Amino acid sequence: MIIKLLLFFNLFVYAVIVSQSFMYLIALRNVQERLEAAAYIELRKLLDENFMAKFKWPVYAGLLLSLVLLIFTAQQSPGFLFFSPLFAFLGLLTDTVITVKGNLPLNTFIRSWSAEQHPADWKMYRSKWFLYFSWRQVANITGFVSLLAGAVFGMR
Repeated sequence: MIIKLLLFFNLFVYAVIVSQSFMYLIALRNVQERLEAAAYIELRKLLDENFMAKFKWPVYAGLLLSLVLLIFTAQQSPGFLFFSPLFAFLGLLTDTVITVKGNLPLNTFIRSWSAEQHPADWKMYRSKWFLYFSWRQVANITGFVSLLAGAVFGMR
């Protein structure tokens, strides 16, 4: 029963995390790519302010819950129900590392810009931000699908 509860809460928290990736796939990336510098800078600053305040908590909870689920499933069975949370944990960990090493430093740099004063090659920095975020999307969507598959096909 504990594994089912952990799986449920993992799926819930992971869904919150992966929703950012799906929102970018659906619309937010295309919208940002069509903005001129001033609007992009303003949007980026507002998004960062909100994400820095709110998004870290689901990430912390997701990492912790994924690790706890991984420990419990390792004790139960080394089968599919173990590998599913393992890949989910690795996906979330990869997402977090890319965030810290790639997106967050760029966010800090972009927050230093103003509508009037920004690099002439600001689009290159935006493209670099999207490249890091694309790698994160692959990691967290793969992890989420793995966790979902474990919930559907791994339970006996």
